[in-house]
Amino acid sequence: MSNTKTNWQLVREGILTDNTIFRMAISLCPSIAVTSSLRNGFLMGAAVLFVQVMVNMTVSAMRNVIHPKIRIPIFMLIISAWVSVTDMGMAAFAREAYRQMGLYIELIVAFASILAKAELFASKNKVVPSMFEGFGMGVGFLIALCIISFFRELLGRGTLWGLEIIAAKPLLIMVLPAGGFLTTGLLMGFFNWVDMHYFGGKGAGGASGH
Repeated sequence: MSNTKTNWQLVREGILTDNTIFRMAISLCPSIAVTSSLRNGFLMGAAVLFVQVMVNMTVSAMRNVIHPKIRIPIFMLIISAWVSVTDMGMAAFAREAYRQMGLYIELIVAFASILAKAELFASKNKVVPSMFEGFGMGVGFLIALCIISFFRELLGRGTLWGLEIIAAKPLLIMVLPAGGFLTTGLLMGFFNWVDMHYFGGKGAGGASGH
């Protein structure tokens, strides 16, 4: 079924109502693993944004030549190709960050959100709507990681992007995996509460039942 929404609606839904982390609660691994610092959270989010957009555009451009019976393996090959480009680019231009999070860049291949959007949207729509849809999903993911990273680094280290902000003794638990689960869970609950009370629960966790 072809898309009937405007490009702005696609972007807005990816950021707000269908947010990968806070609304759909999938691809949660990086929200725990790489968000102990704002820099790493931003870079991971930017990597996913790039992969999401490029995969959507590639799948859309090839949608008429991909045989339906082998579409999932083809989608995985496309995702793997763009993840490899991202992995090599980060290894070349952001070596310090890559040493800390290189493994998680490679795990983007297994992100359910990217494969799901390739299957449900990009394979059925033209390139431009698919690009905007991927952009919205990617930006939503990036914003989510940055919000989680902001609180974890500020409270756990007293810094932001490595710069000292708070001189007081930090909360060590916030930079440990337990802090990642706690921060993600609290923020997820907050955004769901906002959606239920101010938007009628129409997002992915509400009446739409995505």
